[in-house]
Amino acid sequence: MFQNRAEALALALPAAIFATVVFLLPVAILLSEGFRAGSSWSLSAYADFFSQTLNRTVFLRTFRLGLEVTAVSAVIGYAAAFAIVNLPAKGKGRMIGLITLPLMISPVARTYAWIVILGRTGIVNQAITGLGLSAEPLRLLFTETAVFIGLLQLFLPLMILSLISALENMPKDAIPAARVLGANWFQVFWKVILPLTREGLVVGGTLVFTGSLTAYITPAVLGGSKVLMLETLMYQQVSVANDFVSASVIAFILIVMSFAANILLKRLATARNRR
Repeated sequence: MFQNRAEALALALPAAIFATVVFLLPVAILLSEGFRAGSSWSLSAYADFFSQTLNRTVFLRTFRLGLEVTAVSAVIGYAAAFAIVNLPAKGKGRMIGLITLPLMISPVARTYAWIVILGRTGIVNQAITGLGLSAEPLRLLFTETAVFIGLLQLFLPLMILSLISALENMPKDAIPAARVLGANWFQVFWKVILPLTREGLVVGGTLVFTGSLTAYITPAVLGGSKVLMLETLMYQQVSVANDFVSASVIAFILIVMSFAANILLKRLATARNRR
């Protein structure tokens, strides 16, 4: 397409400069705040951050909820994707449209809808009290369960779509061949489907895990101040405490966790494929 490499680089240079000035440079400046101690460089800000019990609790909660949402999304995603892939073309298109539809709705609206469902006068509590399972409404909002449900509903479509794409690219005769050779359904999934769809799982897992770590609206609305996550804690450090050093530490932790999740998923998929 281009006569030489220099011509291609020259065309890409304006976009690279724009991305560097508008995105990379501000992020680098923010992240550098966590490594400064006066005029020198130090990791004291990270030591101070993890020395506080609240920060360690928030970090572990964020990491645990991210893993839980990703794991449950993978289980539900495989079941849903496998069912959708085996539908007729017309039904498959409708189901993919239904899965894509929530992605077109603002996360704010989707999150606030859970208040109507999980509130003290919400649908769930009305059903519980109506069936006589509890004399009083249960506290469902501002709990880890509410945050988990909200994050799962928010990012599950991304996992399903990634796995649908991976399953459609899988050889059509792979499963019948495994069944003919005597493999049960667990062996078919573990030794055939999982290795052949690992790329879709890596993409979906990265999107879900990273999204669960960095989502702000859902933890803030459904968790409030009682269920702090790293992203809500970072907002508090900036807007309330005006502590940009702690915010820089949290931002760096979130970036490292996101990249580490992607690298780990890729290595696990590669190791599984080699075996």
